[in-house]
Amino acid sequence: MTLAQPNLFSRRHFCFCCVAGATYAATKGWLTPREAFAEARGLVSLIKDSAAASPIVTYKLRNNVSVLEGSGGNIAVLTGSDGKLLVDAGIGVSRPQLTKALADLGADPVTRLINTHWHFDHADGNAWLHAAGAKIIAQNNTRKHLSGIQRVEDWDYNFLPSAPGAIPSEVFAKEHSLKLNSASIHLKHYGSAHTDSDISVTFAEANVVHVGDTYWNGIYPFIDYSTGGSINGMIAASDANLAATRDDTIIIPGHGKPVSNKAELKEFRDMLVAIRDNVAALKKQGRSRDETVAAKPTAAFDAKWGQFVIDSGFFTRLVYEGV
Repeated sequence: MTLAQPNLFSRRHFCFCCVAGATYAATKGWLTPREAFAEARGLVSLIKDSAAASPIVTYKLRNNVSVLEGSGGNIAVLTGSDGKLLVDAGIGVSRPQLTKALADLGADPVTRLINTHWHFDHADGNAWLHAAGAKIIAQNNTRKHLSGIQRVEDWDYNFLPSAPGAIPSEVFAKEHSLKLNSASIHLKHYGSAHTDSDISVTFAEANVVHVGDTYWNGIYPFIDYSTGGSINGMIAASDANLAATRDDTIIIPGHGKPVSNKAELKEFRDMLVAIRDNVAALKKQGRSRDETVAAKPTAAFDAKWGQFVIDSGFFTRLVYEGV
């Protein structure tokens, strides 16, 4: 199956943490985060409306592991007689499409759900999947952020606590392992990366790893400083992912083309390092944030990476905050 290219992304690729993308699609132009969030409730609704109408595309990988694209972040699925395990839950309004896509992978119920981190586009489906029988597993900070009011400063928006059933019931600090459907599954916390709650999920026998939003394949990433993210943490997470994978490892990113590999991940990591260093040099010269944006420190990468929700200016501002 042909994978979507970054500049051909449809509205089904919208994620919560990139809510301004809804405005981008609606207006065919870019607004600053604060401008976009002047009517934040309407934009969240727009994203939900988009997810409600978007199809789910299934990519079958190996050893009964698949990835579903179309509801927020990319969702991994492990099937088998012990029940389905999902990595991330997408957006709740995608339930009809996700239910069909899951049924097409087999009749076994969903018994486990792992959240790679707390953001809406990865955890909004927690409630209905829990009601359907899934036990939710996540890192400690995911439960913390989902349990209370959480502000994302770069979007000027406060998110309300999740319903009790959507809160992970099993949490861990650093690492956690489980066996399901004859698969060895290992969860590992990155520390500060995209947020402070990010984890990787490795399917050992299949040689498949879901790295969540520490990797955005072919597009600039969002970094959530409000909940512990940082540009240096994103680079450290990429280094950890590169060290933990082989050339034949299938890597599932949080966003972007859903089936990736080590070579593409290295390109992402090298892009982050180059832009971080460019922005740091300008900031050290005394340039303000706006002056740094005007200097176009991402110019060498914009044609490939800057064609979706996070444009060059916004990504520069995110990096500037962390150097």
